[in-house]
Amino acid sequence: MKLITEESQLLVIDVQEKIFAVMQEQEQTKKNICQLIKGIRVLGIPINWTEQYPAGLGPTMSEVAAALNSTERMEKITFSCLGDNIVSEKIKSYEKRQILVCGIETHVCIYQTVQDLLIEGYEVHVVTDAVMSRHESNHNLGLQKMGALGANMTSVEMALFELQQVASGDNFKAIASIIK
Repeated sequence: MKLITEESQLLVIDVQEKIFAVMQEQEQTKKNICQLIKGIRVLGIPINWTEQYPAGLGPTMSEVAAALNSTERMEKITFSCLGDNIVSEKIKSYEKRQILVCGIETHVCIYQTVQDLLIEGYEVHVVTDAVMSRHESNHNLGLQKMGALGANMTSVEMALFELQQVASGDNFKAIASIIK
């Protein structure tokens, strides 16, 4: 299904210091997550942001938190974001059925959240270059399973330009400069 700006929201899941420190492709993944957030902000799409047990896993990485800026952080202890009533209600409150998902870990919190979102009837777009696991095999398996469940696979650049739709205007210029 085609991404539509007015129907979309972004869910940034658990990009926290302690767990991110053991991820594969850290720098590129961090860069991609920040680019996605900045582009989504240009387009005026709502963002939800979670932290998994921050007392143990630390805060969101400073670069990602800076890109999120004033977006409200929600703490959770469930692997699936929909397992937490506050997060689940916040997602529902936007009344937007397309959800782009990024964060960590692909095969745990991302996978379980995507599975629950699909069960709830959301159209899910996993931003594959903005999700990661500690081990590449778990990352790949998580992506494979989410695809088999019916999630759409996309990339930062693909999603942002699909949402933008035209190669003109101030938003296009801003997104193009973010992607460079």
